Amino acid sequence: MTAASSRGVLTTPSVTAAAVELADEVGLEAMTMRRLAQALGVTPMALYKHVDNREKLIDLMVDQLVLEMAPELGEHDPASAAPGANDPDLSADWRDALREQILAARATMMSHPWSVEAIQTRALATPIVLAYMDRLMGIMFRGGLSADLVHHAMHTLSTRMWGFTQDVLPTPSASDAAAESGGTLLSEEAALVSFAASFPNIVRMAMTAPGAAGQCDADAEFGFALDILIDAFEQRRLSGWSSISAHS
Repeated sequence: MTAASSRGVLTTPSVTAAAVELADEVGLEAMTMRRLAQALGVTPMALYKHVDNREKLIDLMVDQLVLEMAPELGEHDPASAAPGANDPDLSADWRDALREQILAARATMMSHPWSVEAIQTRALATPIVLAYMDRLMGIMFRGGLSADLVHHAMHTLSTRMWGFTQDVLPTPSASDAAAESGGTLLSEEAALVSFAASFPNIVRMAMTAPGAAGQCDADAEFGFALDILIDAFEQRRLSGWSSISAHS
């Protein structure tokens, strides 16, 4: 925290930047007001002149993350921006623009491991967070999607719009999953046979799909799912989809 502690006079932005730096080092839970004050060489009370409490500080940290994802949002006050101020210049296909923005969000999230927890624990969206969501919607509106389709697309993207997803429960190895059956300890070979008999489709995928048996490429898997969703949104747009007709 050498850089953080040498910033001189504290300001809200400098405290926020120092908190982000500290969280990068020790994690969000360990980023306490007391520890931040120590890193900055001030008393904890000095921090409260610039931020109301730790939760408010985390809100500001999330805002800083969003501005890393979409620096253009820092060029105006989102609370007083004119309609369309958050909309990007769509010289490219809207699908490429949406993909690029979400992958930029993912790059930011991956560089700050604590960011997923921070976003998931926020009670309300700040104006900067709303500006980011508004930007994503603006990309889709400019691409010709209806308000109905944009609404459902945002729900479908879910946390993916922030560059992360909630994965399913991790799959244990065959030997771990089947090593003990009915209280009986099995040999590794017997365990594999038992696993294959119990979960034949998992074994089929793991043994025949390229790369499925090893460590998955998280970025490639994220991009694959994102492309499927965006292509599906475009197909719905072209077909004139609406939620009313879909349920009639």
